[in-house]
Amino acid sequence: MSASLAATAAFAIWWAPECDWNLPLFAVLLTFSIFSDLTAVSTESKVKVSGSFLALVVAMVFLGGTPASLIGIATIAVGWLRWRDEGHYLLNNLLTYAVFPLAGGIAFKLVTETAGLAQDEAYFYLLVFALFQFSLAINFVLVAGYRAYVERTPFSGQLRVLPPVLPSEFASAMLAVAVAFIYHVIGISAIALFGVVLITFQYLLGQLLLSQQRALELERRSNQLASFQVGMLSAMLRTLDLRDQMTARHSAAVARYSRAIAQRAGYSRQEEELVHIAALLHDIGKFILPDRILKANVPLTDEDWMLIRRHPQQGARVVSSLDGYGPVAEIILAHHERIDGKGYPRGLAGDDIPELARIISVADTYDVMTARDSYRTPVSTHEAIQELRRVAGKQLDSRFVEVFIELLEGKDVSFQHGEAADFEKELALESRIEETASPLGNSTRFQPSNTVTVA
Repeated sequence: MSASLAATAAFAIWWAPECDWNLPLFAVLLTFSIFSDLTAVSTESKVKVSGSFLALVVAMVFLGGTPASLIGIATIAVGWLRWRDEGHYLLNNLLTYAVFPLAGGIAFKLVTETAGLAQDEAYFYLLVFALFQFSLAINFVLVAGYRAYVERTPFSGQLRVLPPVLPSEFASAMLAVAVAFIYHVIGISAIALFGVVLITFQYLLGQLLLSQQRALELERRSNQLASFQVGMLSAMLRTLDLRDQMTARHSAAVARYSRAIAQRAGYSRQEEELVHIAALLHDIGKFILPDRILKANVPLTDEDWMLIRRHPQQGARVVSSLDGYGPVAEIILAHHERIDGKGYPRGLAGDDIPELARIISVADTYDVMTARDSYRTPVSTHEAIQELRRVAGKQLDSRFVEVFIELLEGKDVSFQHGEAADFEKELALESRIEETASPLGNSTRFQPSNTVTVA
């Protein structure tokens, strides 16, 4: 890397006579570039927002490759006083900020001279826009290539950072075009305006990234909380299963059946997931029941039945105390209601019963009838279907009964009984937390611990 930097410096010196050494403009752009880098906004995700890239593009256009390269090197060198890059990161930053301004400045000069473009032509400013993108591409290749080398990952994996930043790159390029035009019209005094625009742009973009970072962090914490809550509830069900071995398997079977019914009935993906998690947790209120009731090894008294009828309320009470689980609690509360109004705990009837709760009632009834670990003698699928149809319109919703029967009788359905239902497998369907990655943006450069800079 040191040899590459030395070769770049030698080539820049050789090209220096071809450049426009407008010292006042050089000094102003150098000052703005360094000031922008030293005052860059750094987010918690180690994304650094700096406007130095815009200063470098203007230098490429009006000064040439060598002066722009000198500004880039000076910006990185002085910026080290604040950012304290590790040695190999510093070398990569110096090489990157020497190469892309030099290459961009040379390419711009050759194209404008070959095409005979003057500063008052529209194509000149179209070329400025192209120069911005060209320089950015070189910058990205050098940074992403080194990052892939350091992390021992494929270069193609770095490309995922491009889509999120393309809109801001377009805006930055348009800003560079505007500054170039204003400088052509007004002259050196326009650079003062450029400085104000540059610093304002840097601040606004920094605040935008900070806002996005806070939103991502809030989403991450919300997902963590949701995962923790589901984990806590599942731990309660596992504990309950130690007392009554059918509980976890039964909950898994009812969840699987309920999701399938909702899907066949045409519900949305969100509603499928809602009924699935509610079914997984529908019997969590059985924690209040003593072992003699759970195991049903003695005749139940009226007092016992009163206690049993309270488990939907207790389950809903537990679940509703968790943030965002209100809809789940409502379904749990109503899963023992009946179409004819003779259910519990509130005696709801017909359409007053939440639809997803009616789905769970069908799945729950079927699994209780057919499962071998149920508290009653299991029956065949055929007998269970007959019983479902017998109570349809009275205990259960006729529509969901027929939908479920279609599933049971369909050749494409892999289940008819729930003995093989796996609680852990069903619970895993609720774990959908996606990892997020911080985007790389303009003027990307490495900092310690993979910090990057956005212009």
